[in-house]
Amino acid sequence: MLNFFRQQSGSIKNDVLSGLTVALALVPEAIAFAFVAGVSPLIGLYSAFFIGLITAIVGGRPGMISGATGAMAVVVVGLVALHGVEYLFPTVILCGILQILIGVGRLGKLIRMVPHSVMLGFVNGLAIVIGMAQLGSFKTLSPDLHLVYLTGTSLWIMLALVLLTMGIIWLLPKLTQAVPASLAAILTVTLLSVAINNSMNTPGKENVLATVGDMLQTNTIAAEIKDAREEAEAAKPRPRRMVGKNANVAASYDLAEAVDPVQAKRAEKEDALLVARVLEENEGKTAGISGGLPIPYFLDEKYTSVPFSLETLKIIFPFAIILCGVGLIESLMTLTLIDEITETRGKGNRECVGQGTANIICGLFGGMGGCAMIGQSLINVNSGGRGRLSGATAAISLLLFVLFLARWIEQIPMAALVGVMFMVVIGTFEWASLKMVRRMPRSDVFVMVLVAGYTVVMHDLASAVILGVIVSALVFAWQHATHIGAEVKINEFGSKIYQLHGPLFFASVSSFKEMFDVAEDPEDVVIDFYYSRVYDQSGLEAISALAEKYEAANKRLHLTHLSPECRRLLNNAGDLVEVNLSEDPQYHIATDRLA
Repeated sequence: MLNFFRQQSGSIKNDVLSGLTVALALVPEAIAFAFVAGVSPLIGLYSAFFIGLITAIVGGRPGMISGATGAMAVVVVGLVALHGVEYLFPTVILCGILQILIGVGRLGKLIRMVPHSVMLGFVNGLAIVIGMAQLGSFKTLSPDLHLVYLTGTSLWIMLALVLLTMGIIWLLPKLTQAVPASLAAILTVTLLSVAINNSMNTPGKENVLATVGDMLQTNTIAAEIKDAREEAEAAKPRPRRMVGKNANVAASYDLAEAVDPVQAKRAEKEDALLVARVLEENEGKTAGISGGLPIPYFLDEKYTSVPFSLETLKIIFPFAIILCGVGLIESLMTLTLIDEITETRGKGNRECVGQGTANIICGLFGGMGGCAMIGQSLINVNSGGRGRLSGATAAISLLLFVLFLARWIEQIPMAALVGVMFMVVIGTFEWASLKMVRRMPRSDVFVMVLVAGYTVVMHDLASAVILGVIVSALVFAWQHATHIGAEVKINEFGSKIYQLHGPLFFASVSSFKEMFDVAEDPEDVVIDFYYSRVYDQSGLEAISALAEKYEAANKRLHLTHLSPECRRLLNNAGDLVEVNLSEDPQYHIATDRLA
């Protein structure tokens, strides 16, 4: 299904138009992730600008879009809740430094260790997560200010416009490639939405079709209501815990109090007063994305209270490590996915350095950090963005929206952006994997389903990939533990030769030991490693233990045809391993045969 994205070719026009399309889709994403992180929406928007611009210029994957992401926001929210937003910015800077060190250390190539089954699970799980995330756009505030799903006319009109958006994206490329289909769909549905809202709205009521501005207003009020309710709940006196014979009486009293109609009525009244207070505080206020140019955070008196000390480092270092790992795993997985789609190859180590540089500058200017955005990257590729200009255009356009065009961008309907993301879901999901299930090894099917399921349930892409790699490695070790064997023969000198086949490592040591009969073997025994290799200390220890047994039986053990790597292991082991290494007239390197 990824072929869906290969229909576009790169050009300056496509890069600019696709960058503009991505910028429109970045606005609600950045705002939503800022709410998740517990910071101001402008911090999310500024983060998307810095991360997107810098990685587009110096990153390792042209055409890939980076910005403020949910994966990073989930980590950030814990830091902000425990220590305050002022500790966020030095944490992001430290995260960037660690990412640069990983890139300089050329550790980005470790992404090659991700098996294809993990990649399939990652892509499919990601598609489901992106689709589920769009359901939040179908919510609105109820009269008691709880988020509830749309019903009635508003729901049907929004569904119709979502389908219209998807139809335009699907059909327009068949007619013309002059304009990115996603951009044309957003503009068309926006004009329709403005017309519908103007004709159907009643004074004092919210729009029939929710826009980006409505979403921001709704999320702001919902967040304040939630915080107020949590504060009120925490302030309530708690009855003392009863023990002994009074416990049952206390429990019965609490239960009666919980269902008491008078108490319920009082709680309802208190909640209504709380809601009224929040609404009064927000009366006349309009939540928007308008703002000025970002400034370094250390010039703002609000954020200068964090001391530069060892105690601060102890607080931020654990969060910085997690942010570094999450950001790089998600970025490198996105890089691999875009490589596959565009049939080109990005540079993993350069991407690590680019992400690190972006996070350092983002942190200096009071941002929440970020990494590659898979959904927006796929929108960019689908719209024809292939070069660095597309990412730079998206970032600069986003800043221009904040500075000059906020009022217009806030009129974009959520239905248009949801339609774009649903098409990304359809294009991201590897539908062929459903047909491959019967032909794939069961272990690969298990890993694919495990990674996809973990991604969907936990919404943690980085942990899902790590889990998939670990399980794949364990499956590989288990399968190869039984792949060691030996052909046994006696040569003309009466020596018994064990011709090994298969790898000798920790999982195959038990099978290796069971091959030899020390008591019945002749005085001279040869183990031929022509078709085998020793991989780890467990293998060395097994050889050493076997040599001791033959020595105790007054018999000689020779090792032949060891590869240079195996000999190096033995030399490094020193006195830990004492065996007789026989010199062969014709020395063959095992790696030449096994490569």
